[in-house]
Amino acid sequence: MSSIEQNPPVLMILGPTASGKSAAAMALAQRRAIEIISVDSAQVYRDLNIGTAKPSEAERAAVPHHLIDIIDPDDRYSAARFVDDASNLIEQIRSRNCEPVIVGGTMLYVKALVDGLHALPQADAELRAKLETDAAAKGWPAMHAKLATLDPETAQRLRPTDSQRIQRALEICLISGQPMSAWIAKPKPELSDRPNAYRLIALEPSTRDTTSVSPSGSTISVVASITTGCCSRTVASNGSNATGSTFSTLSVTIVSTGGFTPSDAETVIV
Repeated sequence: MSSIEQNPPVLMILGPTASGKSAAAMALAQRRAIEIISVDSAQVYRDLNIGTAKPSEAERAAVPHHLIDIIDPDDRYSAARFVDDASNLIEQIRSRNCEPVIVGGTMLYVKALVDGLHALPQADAELRAKLETDAAAKGWPAMHAKLATLDPETAQRLRPTDSQRIQRALEICLISGQPMSAWIAKPKPELSDRPNAYRLIALEPSTRDTTSVSPSGSTISVVASITTGCCSRTVASNGSNATGSTFSTLSVTIVSTGGFTPSDAETVIV
C-alpha cells in the first residue's frame, strides 16, 4: 500500500492577502492538533517583515509554524527547496501525531508540491557566480541572446530581463549539455510514486477588507469538491460561525479548472 493510500490528504488553505486563510487555519487549530507549514516565498526571509503578513508572535506561540524566518535576505529559496522542506516537515509532523496544514499563497510552490517537479540538474554555485559575473559585464539581454543559441525554445518564453530564469536555464545547459526544454519534456514522476495526496481549499475575498474569524464553531461552506489523481480541490463560498462572525465575503475560486467535474456539495468544519 502506498503512503498516499495510508495517510489522509494534506490540507492546503490557499489565497491572497486578506482572504481569511490564516484566520481559518488558526480556527482549525482550536479543534484539531495541527502544525502549519507556510507556503509563502516572502515569509521564508528573516527581517523581511513589512508587507509579508507574517503570523504574530502570539499565533506562532499558540500553533507551531514552519518555513518562516528560515533564511537571510541574501540567500535564495526555490520551489524545489520548498518541496524538499515541506515533504520532510509533513513526515515529521505526522510522526508527532499532528496534522500538517499548508497555508499561504505562493502558487508556484503549491504547483511544484502537488504536481511534482521535473528531475533537473542540481544548482552549481561556482557556475552561477560565473554567470552573474558575465551578466554584470554584458547585461542580461546579452545572456538571454546566449541562451537563445543554446536553448531557443526556453529563450523564446523568457523576457530578456528575467535574470533568475535565464541564469537557471544557462546553468542547466552548461552542466548537462542538454537544453532545459529537453529536460522539461521528460515525464514527471507518476502519481503513485509521490509521497502525499493534497486537498486544496482556495479562498478569495470579494473585497480586501480585513477578515474576522472566531475560533468557535467556524465553518466554510464548500460548493464543490473536485478530485483528480492525488489531489482534491475544494472551492469555498461564504462562511460564518455560530456566533455570527464571518469570513468577510468569499467569492468562489478554483485553483485549476482543466477537466474537473464538481461533486456534491459538502461542508468543512474548521
